[in-house]
Amino acid sequence: MRWISQIIAVSWFNLRNLKQRLGSSLATVVGVAGVVLVLIGVLSIGVGLRATMASTGDPETVIVLRSGATGEMVSGLSHDATRIIADGSGVQRNDQGPLASAELFVIVDVPKRTTGTVANVPLRGVSPPAYDVRGNFEILEGRKFEPGRNEIIVGKGALAEFADLELGTEKRWGENTWTVVGVFSTGGTVEDSELWCDAKVLQPAYRRGNSYQSVHLRLESPETFDAFKKAIEGDPRLNVTVERKAEWYSAQSSWLSTMVVVLGVVIGGLMGCGAVFGALNTMYTAVSARTREIATLRALGFGASPVVLSVLVESLLLAALGGVLGAVVAYVAFNGMQAATLNWQSFSQVTFAFAVTPPLMAGGFVYAVLMGLVGGVLPAVRAARLPVATALREL
Repeated sequence: MRWISQIIAVSWFNLRNLKQRLGSSLATVVGVAGVVLVLIGVLSIGVGLRATMASTGDPETVIVLRSGATGEMVSGLSHDATRIIADGSGVQRNDQGPLASAELFVIVDVPKRTTGTVANVPLRGVSPPAYDVRGNFEILEGRKFEPGRNEIIVGKGALAEFADLELGTEKRWGENTWTVVGVFSTGGTVEDSELWCDAKVLQPAYRRGNSYQSVHLRLESPETFDAFKKAIEGDPRLNVTVERKAEWYSAQSSWLSTMVVVLGVVIGGLMGCGAVFGALNTMYTAVSARTREIATLRALGFGASPVVLSVLVESLLLAALGGVLGAVVAYVAFNGMQAATLNWQSFSQVTFAFAVTPPLMAGGFVYAVLMGLVGGVLPAVRAARLPVATALREL
């Protein structure tokens, strides 16, 4: 009990005197907050990108590509193959037929709103069932394109990030002049980054004949996936691979999100070293300014460990304040912020929102506390080793 009371007494004494070292203490708090802010900001890119890609599709939605294709750009399916796939057992149907959309995927040049630089934006040709295959599809402005006409609808993410895509705008792509007639949303999925048109109109515009690149379809239930996959992949008339859409899109972002995480860890580590040195400087200054007090406490019978812990408590408190400040500012500044980046698997832009999640904020706080712990250890040891005679010389 005496040891605990000594720790409380010395720690409380240190904290009450923080106002005498306000400048250096604030510098440590701000430094740690800056590190946490940058770390969370960078990592929120990867979290947001993964969330966007993983949310594309549900357990009932499936994508079918040519076997061995790493993306829609390098896939290819004949018209007959798409009909065989659509007629497969387990595909959900409505009054118009199977919910299976044979689709094309091309890249068009569109300038970015912020910089004006040209970006690769996906133009997707879809079949009539495409809207029902995506259960979360909705028109936000304007209307759907009319089949057989040179009309496109724009995802809300693409509209926010790229210029000249407003309603009524005309664009020349391929051999057609296209008119924007609507803005759509698929609930924040990667398809919000795309432009959609009639696949039958897109085929001659890019001289694709009667071919497609993928089939997006909806199954009767998630449990029918394995049977459908086995039947379609085993059909000798086909040479295809079947994947759940959510899993396929999530895999598409794996390389990019991993790179972002590695980059964030490296940047956070380098900045963290700077913050640790800042904390070291602050705590060494604090120990130096309190040389007489520390030595006097030791002369009065206070042990070395309470002195060590009191210095660590101060360092941890400053770091914790910085961690909370950095996490809060990161949430306010970055959460929900729209951005676009290049998806290396499809060589096209994908729009997404930064996601500052509770686990990210908690991780930033823990990192701040670790910086405070490392930055306070050496000054604490120095404080504990101060000779009692120092107090007599400086009184």
